[in-house]
Amino acid sequence: MAEPVVITLGQVEQLAPRALPVYRTAFSMEQHFLVHFGIAASALRVSHFMAQVLHETVALARAVENLRYSAQRLPKVWPQRFLPRGPLDPALYANDEVRLANAVYGGRLGNDLPGDGYLYRGRGLLQLTGKDSYAQATATLRTGYPSAPDFVADPDAVLSARWCLGAAAAIWVAKGCNEAADDDDVVEITRRINGGTAGLAERRRWLARTRAVWRG
Repeated sequence: MAEPVVITLGQVEQLAPRALPVYRTAFSMEQHFLVHFGIAASALRVSHFMAQVLHETVALARAVENLRYSAQRLPKVWPQRFLPRGPLDPALYANDEVRLANAVYGGRLGNDLPGDGYLYRGRGLLQLTGKDSYAQATATLRTGYPSAPDFVADPDAVLSARWCLGAAAAIWVAKGCNEAADDDDVVEITRRINGGTAGLAERRRWLARTRAVWRG
């Protein structure tokens, strides 16, 4: 059996020189999650995983989703929800993260209670979004780590150095991304992580860089 692929701190710094300290710590101390969930089994899987992580976190510099959008930007990000094509007036949601999150995420993604849209906004290395994803990450992670926190009850645990890599590895596996990585299918991985293909061009650029690092 091949040795697991190791992500060194030097490689992290090469790709993400402004990485948040919490992420640096996670990659230094918690790569056992990547081994347990099979991501470290091949350079190709690591390359795809890291490409998605680097895109979702803006090169490991973001922990929580930024939902401060201008009124001009909102219709471009959510064209079906905001005027002129959608029903919502963007001026009422501009730079209001709580109201915006509850409007665009509420009533879907498992968010069934008032305030869930904001409570379960994007967090962590793969920007878990929606109560269903937090629950899925919890359930999958607990198959190997029974003491893992309940991310639904404590969403901010996704941001901790102890569990951020575990949450990302768990949702990656739960969504079948190892298999898509084996097929070298960045489009399918993006769909499974993002729900669509937003940012695909940038994800491809990251993949080219990660493959150069890990020879994936």
